[in-house]
Amino acid sequence: MADGPQDVHEEIRAEVARRAGALWDVALRLHADPEYAFAEHRAAALLTGELERAGFAVERGIAGLPTAFAAHSGTGRPAVALLLEYDALPGLGHACGHNLIAAAGLGAALAVHAVLGGSAGRVTAVGTPAEEGGGGKAVEAEAGVFDDVDAALMFHPGVYSWRRAPLTAQVQYRVGFHGRAAHPTGDPTEGIDALAALVELFNVLAVVGRRLPEASHVQGIVTHGGTATNIVPEYAEGRFGLRAATTAALEELAGTLRDAAEGVARATGTRAEVDRATVRYDHFRDSAALSDRFADHIFRDGVGLTAPVPGVHLGSSDIGNVSARVPAIHPFVAIMDADGSDHTPRFAAAAASARAREVLLASAAALGCTAADVLLDPGLRERAWAAHRAEAG
Repeated sequence: MADGPQDVHEEIRAEVARRAGALWDVALRLHADPEYAFAEHRAAALLTGELERAGFAVERGIAGLPTAFAAHSGTGRPAVALLLEYDALPGLGHACGHNLIAAAGLGAALAVHAVLGGSAGRVTAVGTPAEEGGGGKAVEAEAGVFDDVDAALMFHPGVYSWRRAPLTAQVQYRVGFHGRAAHPTGDPTEGIDALAALVELFNVLAVVGRRLPEASHVQGIVTHGGTATNIVPEYAEGRFGLRAATTAALEELAGTLRDAAEGVARATGTRAEVDRATVRYDHFRDSAALSDRFADHIFRDGVGLTAPVPGVHLGSSDIGNVSARVPAIHPFVAIMDADGSDHTPRFAAAAASARAREVLLASAAALGCTAADVLLDPGLRERAWAAHRAEAG
């Protein structure tokens, strides 16, 4: 076991155990009442109500987001943030297990507050809406929500139990082509086919895709292709999702998309518009010092975390934007076997299962103990920050 205040750890575990029924009730209430990006009003009210009753000072509507919040126990530095996700997937509910993320972060915050009471620094439970689309954490990070904390901690339910998250950078772009309408048989030479330009862009990107590095790809859809078959389309539009292993590689891929669109426009006589359509999710930078500490703590409950399988990437998350600013962790803890995946009805059912309850309580305890370590162990903070600054260059 890494050096740490063993008595504090035991007290935190006891506090989580004492709240086991209440935390599971929160998880089930969120699961039964899914809400979506930036509209998680009932979820935010439930979580802030629990925190406020426990004595936290609650700020609602932080970063200009109505369903975001920050609940503080203690003041000043050192400081640790526990991140609570609570948005769901349209049509699938909590098929990514955010109900468990929220309840575990809540449990960890309540336990640390009960044991330390703000005496060792500040614990902030941060409500982070719209991870599934909209990037609440990215907006909060840009607004400075994490500028005065020493670590950001969360866990994510999954089909693997991994101590760190191989999360890529991602963004979406809108590409529009402007041509000229005409009758395709009565006046064909006057038409400039915007849809043909868009189709050609798909062809170019298919060729580009064959030489992209690991974890990079472009996936596009047609969002507007014309208005009638007897009119040469004067406007066509597509949306393209880009992913890459690092934020720098993502920006390079975005430049490739822009160059391809402009090249197609020159070749077809159209005019191209390329605009970013979503918040950019940065790649995740894991704090090994903090992730190892979390893994040590959750092992006490019989959960063994391993390194991720090389070459396997599990999508993207706005936790990447937080990890670019402060040391952060995002371990995965399995609530079902690896023969399935999240974002499925089966995973949504697993997020309310007996196994999910065990994972929730183990993760809440491990998060609480890790948060206490950040506050009480200057050496841990120094190691985490040193590695973070080294990676930032």
